[in-house]
Amino acid sequence: MVVLVTGVSSGFGLETVRLLSQEGHVVYGTVRRDVEPVPGVHYLKVDVRDRKAVEKVVGQLIEQEGRIDVLVNNVGMGIGGPVEFATEEEVREQMDTNFMGLVYFVTAVLPYMREQGGGKIVALSSIGGVMGLPFQGFYSASKFAIEGYCEALRLEVQQFGVQVVVVRPGDFSTGFTASRKKTANAEAMRVYPFYAESMGKVERDERGGLEPQVLARKISQIIRKKKPRHGYVVASLEQRISVFLKRLLPACWFAKILGSYYRL
Repeated sequence: MVVLVTGVSSGFGLETVRLLSQEGHVVYGTVRRDVEPVPGVHYLKVDVRDRKAVEKVVGQLIEQEGRIDVLVNNVGMGIGGPVEFATEEEVREQMDTNFMGLVYFVTAVLPYMREQGGGKIVALSSIGGVMGLPFQGFYSASKFAIEGYCEALRLEVQQFGVQVVVVRPGDFSTGFTASRKKTANAEAMRVYPFYAESMGKVERDERGGLEPQVLARKISQIIRKKKPRHGYVVASLEQRISVFLKRLLPACWFAKILGSYYRL
């Protein structure tokens, strides 16, 4: 199969293209900078926030391969801090990277998938896409947007044989933690004195989380399935239970549980 994975310089994306290449797929990956190449992976340099650039690289892939079977939208970033103090620039970067990047790629690949009579779109959301995470509010908002978008998209494109799958990772030990952009606003720290402790817990949990190869294997399984589920939670048992409780419990009960976890 011809597979396009976005954001493959590290973490989930890197391990996914490494595994898919080993399995014999024709693999393309997007990057913003030069990276150490993985054998068998074709690299496309693009900023996912640039719609015309996205259209261009998808066109290059089609010109080379004649088709695209799978899009794995992995690219993403995070900002941390009280939502009150997030700057407009930070919010736009968060939403443009995590959500609009997905929209641009889906819009670019769908005409080809429709024409060839099928394909798979795998979108990485997060458990933060089903529950609002304190001090990661705009990250959660970007993932909630992915959830709603994919739910609508799935219904619209099923008639063309295109499948849409949402993957919701929990805590993983990747470079995402170190690259998160956190507010250093002194006023934010004064108004929300528990912010630093809460984010410290988040980062400790992430560093002790699952290895990215776990998610890569799940994506590989999804690609091979004829009828994958609409969504998968890939996380620790505790986090999988939290997602289940979010669906089961009254909102006020779950809010107390979540607040207690984040020491709020």
